[in-house]
Amino acid sequence: MKTIKLVVAALVMTISSATVAQNRPMHEVYSMMVFNFVKYVQWPTNDNSKEFIIGVVGNNDIYNTLNTWYSGKAKGNKTYVIKNFKNASEVTDCQVVFIDRSKSGDFVAVNDKVKGKGTLVVTDRSDLGMKGSCINFKTVDDKLKFELNQHAIEASNLKVSSSLTSMAILI
Repeated sequence: MKTIKLVVAALVMTISSATVAQNRPMHEVYSMMVFNFVKYVQWPTNDNSKEFIIGVVGNNDIYNTLNTWYSGKAKGNKTYVIKNFKNASEVTDCQVVFIDRSKSGDFVAVNDKVKGKGTLVVTDRSDLGMKGSCINFKTVDDKLKFELNQHAIEASNLKVSSSLTSMAILI
Protein backbone atom coordinates (compact mmCIF):
# COMPACT_ATOMS: atom_id res chain seq x y z
CA MET A 1 0.00 0.00 0.00
CA LYS A 2 2.84 2.41 0.87
CA THR A 3 4.48 1.69 -2.50
CA ILE A 4 1.23 2.50 -4.30
CA LYS A 5 0.97 5.82 -2.43
CA LEU A 6 4.54 6.70 -3.39
CA VAL A 7 3.90 5.89 -7.04
CA VAL A 8 0.71 7.96 -7.05
CA ALA A 9 2.54 10.83 -5.35
CA ALA A 10 5.31 10.68 -7.94
CA LEU A 11 2.78 10.71 -10.76
CA VAL A 12 0.93 13.69 -9.30
CA MET A 13 4.12 15.72 -8.94
CA THR A 14 5.32 14.72 -12.42
CA ILE A 15 2.00 15.59 -14.02
CA SER A 16 1.97 18.91 -12.13
CA SER A 17 5.43 19.77 -13.36
CA ALA A 18 5.07 18.70 -16.98
CA THR A 19 1.57 18.49 -18.41
CA VAL A 20 -0.37 20.83 -16.16
CA ALA A 21 2.02 23.66 -16.88
CA GLN A 22 0.84 23.59 -20.49
CA ASN A 23 -2.85 23.85 -19.58
CA ARG A 24 -2.95 26.20 -16.58
CA PRO A 25 -1.68 29.67 -15.82
CA MET A 26 1.77 29.48 -14.22
CA HIS A 27 0.59 31.01 -10.94
CA GLU A 28 -1.81 28.07 -10.54
CA VAL A 29 0.95 25.56 -11.30
CA TYR A 30 3.29 27.19 -8.77
CA SER A 31 0.49 27.28 -6.20
CA MET A 32 -0.25 23.57 -6.68
CA MET A 33 3.41 22.67 -6.46
CA VAL A 34 4.01 24.71 -3.29
CA PHE A 35 0.96 23.13 -1.68
CA ASN A 36 2.08 19.64 -2.74
CA PHE A 37 5.57 20.18 -1.30
CA VAL A 38 3.96 20.65 2.12
CA LYS A 39 2.70 17.06 2.00
CA TYR A 40 6.25 15.71 1.79
CA VAL A 41 7.99 17.79 4.44
CA GLN A 42 8.13 17.13 8.17
CA TRP A 43 8.36 20.21 10.39
CA PRO A 44 9.79 20.32 13.93
CA THR A 45 7.27 19.07 16.48
CA ASN A 46 7.85 21.85 19.03
CA ASP A 47 5.42 24.24 17.28
CA ASN A 48 2.16 24.47 19.24
CA SER A 49 0.48 27.12 17.12
CA LYS A 50 -2.86 26.41 15.51
CA GLU A 51 -1.85 27.94 12.18
CA PHE A 52 0.21 26.58 9.31
CA ILE A 53 1.39 29.70 7.53
CA ILE A 54 2.40 29.92 3.89
CA GLY A 55 3.88 33.31 3.04
CA VAL A 56 4.26 34.71 -0.46
CA VAL A 57 6.77 37.45 -1.25
CA GLY A 58 6.09 39.38 -4.42
CA ASN A 59 3.46 37.59 -6.47
CA ASN A 60 -0.15 38.60 -5.95
CA ASP A 61 -1.46 35.94 -8.36
CA ILE A 62 0.19 33.12 -6.40
CA TYR A 63 -0.94 34.65 -3.11
CA ASN A 64 -4.52 35.03 -4.36
CA THR A 65 -4.60 31.48 -5.72
CA LEU A 66 -3.19 29.92 -2.54
CA ASN A 67 -5.52 32.05 -0.43
CA THR A 68 -8.60 31.11 -2.48
CA TRP A 69 -7.79 27.40 -2.71
CA TYR A 70 -6.33 26.62 0.71
CA SER A 71 -6.86 29.37 3.32
CA GLY A 72 -8.89 28.10 6.27
CA LYS A 73 -8.54 24.43 5.34
CA ALA A 74 -7.27 21.95 7.88
CA LYS A 75 -3.76 20.57 7.98
CA GLY A 76 -3.92 18.06 10.79
CA ASN A 77 -4.75 20.06 13.91
CA LYS A 78 -3.72 23.33 12.26
CA THR A 79 -5.43 25.62 9.78
CA TYR A 80 -3.79 26.97 6.62
CA VAL A 81 -3.21 30.72 6.69
CA ILE A 82 -1.83 32.43 3.58
CA LYS A 83 0.04 35.72 4.04
CA ASN A 84 1.20 38.20 1.44
CA PHE A 85 4.47 40.05 2.03
CA LYS A 86 5.60 42.94 -0.15
CA ASN A 87 9.27 42.55 0.82
CA ALA A 88 11.69 40.86 3.22
CA SER A 89 11.09 43.32 6.06
CA GLU A 90 7.43 42.22 6.29
CA VAL A 91 8.19 38.49 6.54
CA THR A 92 7.15 36.92 9.83
CA ASP A 93 7.34 33.34 11.05
CA CYS A 94 5.99 30.93 8.44
CA GLN A 95 6.24 27.24 7.77
CA VAL A 96 6.65 27.97 4.04
CA VAL A 97 7.75 31.13 2.27
CA PHE A 98 7.64 31.44 -1.51
CA ILE A 99 9.84 34.17 -3.00
CA ASP A 100 8.78 35.14 -6.48
CA ARG A 101 11.34 35.77 -9.20
CA SER A 102 10.42 39.49 -9.13
CA LYS A 103 11.56 39.66 -5.48
CA SER A 104 14.60 37.39 -5.75
CA GLY A 105 16.75 40.33 -4.65
CA ASP A 106 15.12 39.87 -1.21
CA PHE A 107 16.23 36.22 -1.00
CA VAL A 108 19.24 36.72 1.29
CA ALA A 109 17.29 38.94 3.71
CA VAL A 110 14.32 36.55 3.83
CA ASN A 111 16.52 33.47 4.14
CA ASP A 112 18.54 35.05 6.97
CA LYS A 113 15.31 36.02 8.74
CA VAL A 114 13.88 32.48 8.74
CA LYS A 115 17.10 30.47 9.00
CA GLY A 116 16.85 27.63 11.51
CA LYS A 117 13.18 28.35 12.27
CA GLY A 118 11.65 25.39 10.44
CA THR A 119 10.74 27.33 7.31
CA LEU A 120 10.69 25.78 3.87
CA VAL A 121 12.03 28.47 1.52
CA VAL A 122 10.82 28.05 -2.07
CA THR A 123 12.19 30.23 -4.86
CA ASP A 124 11.91 30.74 -8.60
CA ARG A 125 15.26 31.88 -9.97
CA SER A 126 17.91 29.62 -11.40
CA ASP A 127 20.78 30.42 -9.06
CA LEU A 128 18.91 30.53 -5.73
CA GLY A 129 18.94 26.77 -5.17
CA MET A 130 22.72 26.85 -4.94
CA LYS A 131 22.59 29.93 -2.71
CA GLY A 132 20.52 28.21 -0.02
CA SER A 133 16.89 27.98 -1.06
CA CYS A 134 15.34 24.71 0.13
CA ILE A 135 13.41 24.21 -3.12
CA ASN A 136 13.94 26.18 -6.31
CA PHE A 137 11.83 26.00 -9.46
CA LYS A 138 13.76 25.46 -12.66
CA THR A 139 12.75 25.01 -16.29
CA VAL A 140 14.48 22.10 -18.03
CA ASP A 141 13.61 21.21 -21.64
CA ASP A 142 10.52 23.43 -21.44
CA LYS A 143 9.25 21.55 -18.36
CA LEU A 144 8.92 22.91 -14.86
CA LYS A 145 11.16 20.99 -12.47
CA PHE A 146 12.47 21.71 -9.00
CA GLU A 147 15.82 21.59 -7.28
CA LEU A 148 16.11 20.43 -3.70
CA ASN A 149 19.02 21.68 -1.63
CA GLN A 150 19.52 19.01 1.03
CA HIS A 151 21.92 21.14 3.07
CA ALA A 152 19.39 24.00 3.19
CA ILE A 153 16.63 21.56 4.22
CA GLU A 154 18.78 20.26 7.10
CA ALA A 155 19.80 23.81 8.13
CA SER A 156 16.08 24.66 8.32
CA ASN A 157 15.47 21.74 10.71
CA LEU A 158 13.18 20.06 8.20
CA LYS A 159 12.94 16.51 6.91
CA VAL A 160 11.86 15.64 3.38
CA SER A 161 10.33 12.35 2.35
CA SER A 162 12.28 10.18 -0.04
CA SER A 163 9.42 10.38 -2.55
CA LEU A 164 9.94 14.15 -2.90
CA THR A 165 13.70 13.73 -3.00
CA SER A 166 13.40 11.15 -5.78
CA MET A 167 11.46 13.65 -7.95
CA ALA A 168 13.86 16.53 -7.42
CA ILE A 169 17.09 17.68 -9.00
CA LEU A 170 19.37 17.31 -6.00
CA ILE A 171 21.92 20.03 -5.31
